[in-house]
Amino acid sequence: MNKNISKTKLFLAFISLIITIFVWQQGLRDSLNRPSVSFDISQKEKEIAELALPAVPINLKNLLITNEPLEEIKISLSEVPFEELTERNKFIWIISSKKNEIALNDEYLNSFENKNYKLVLENLSRSYLDNSYTLNDNLLEYFKKDRFLYHLLSKRFDLDDSELITNKLSKEMFLKIIVIRFTPLLLIFSGSILVLRTLLSLVALKKVEWKEFKPLDLNLLDMVLLISGGFVVLGEVISPLFSITLVQLLASNLSIELTQSLKIFFGYLFMAIPPLLIIYYQIKSFDNIFIFQKDYFQFNFLPIKDSVFQGFKGFLMIIPFVLLVSLIMNFLIDNQNGSNPLLEIVLNNNNYLSFIILFLTTTFLAPFFEEVVFRGVLLPILSREFGISLGIIISAFIFALAHLSIGEMLPLFTLGIGLGVTRLISGRLASSVIMHSLWNGMTFLNLFLLRT
Repeated sequence: MNKNISKTKLFLAFISLIITIFVWQQGLRDSLNRPSVSFDISQKEKEIAELALPAVPINLKNLLITNEPLEEIKISLSEVPFEELTERNKFIWIISSKKNEIALNDEYLNSFENKNYKLVLENLSRSYLDNSYTLNDNLLEYFKKDRFLYHLLSKRFDLDDSELITNKLSKEMFLKIIVIRFTPLLLIFSGSILVLRTLLSLVALKKVEWKEFKPLDLNLLDMVLLISGGFVVLGEVISPLFSITLVQLLASNLSIELTQSLKIFFGYLFMAIPPLLIIYYQIKSFDNIFIFQKDYFQFNFLPIKDSVFQGFKGFLMIIPFVLLVSLIMNFLIDNQNGSNPLLEIVLNNNNYLSFIILFLTTTFLAPFFEEVVFRGVLLPILSREFGISLGIIISAFIFALAHLSIGEMLPLFTLGIGLGVTRLISGRLASSVIMHSLWNGMTFLNLFLLRT
């Protein structure tokens, strides 16, 4: 290992570490002001249940839909302070309320920026004064992209919504409910069986058979420079200045949704470049020349079926643990703020090109980059310095911190442990990349299905 530590290197590491502490504590504090996306996810599921009702077989109705979805939506919205709701949820709450339950005054109307919402509410206010007043059909045209709102408004104003809310749509929503409700159960069941089988094997062997890992010839100071200097200072603080400027130049005439997705894509891309360049020069410092064929990070993609098998196995096995941690957190903490804002963007997105960009970013770009840094470079070096168990724990903790989300800290820490274990048991970084991609892909698919 390279023992030469220059004063410049030490100074840069110290400064970048101080900046990292400040940036991360500020980021974690800011995350407390971000609402949890779990409430919106629960609401979206109820919306899908409402649209699915006509297609749900009578013998399955009590199993899949126990109460009236619209009533459940209204109750859950009424339990949250009005000012804390999103505009869409505020709109749903007002529309679903009866005349005697709400005084539709200027205070409510002025809380909306969406002109279509305000226009409908003004019409609703007129209908309170004149029972014979009905909403103009043309006004519903603005809501055709949001089928639930279209359906809700049609019910509220006694209009025919059969043109859009068809039997075919109800069947599609019924299938969505089946997938949303039963896929997690199937994954948890499969993962739990794999966990039990693995634990029995470990008890029989009385040890964990870790595969040989080959850490880069770098030291802990190099890791401080990589994570603090590359990932945080250059990646999270400086690179957004370039990515945001680039998107503003490219997206001047694009929709808000497409602009958001491009900001996330280029944000991740520009954030990845500095740490990867630092790794490149760190390798060159002891190897003189960077040679791809050397597989410095132990990707070991081939045979590909083994990489996929280990990644899928790790993905299934970590699901019960992450779920258990999430359930414990839900039990101990009522309002868990701090969800990743990307989740809300995906959940409320209606642009398919934007979806493709977000899918590529979250399912391919992010897992590859994060696995190279955290499990390709950091984990093997920490495991060499502190032992495998501590190496996995420390790298998982840094991985969770780096996402700057208080509400997701413990689940991400648990996921980080699973990714680290998969990396060292399989002896393949490719397996943890695939496992990470599957995890992000499952989250993305679930949010995609929840759209109405």
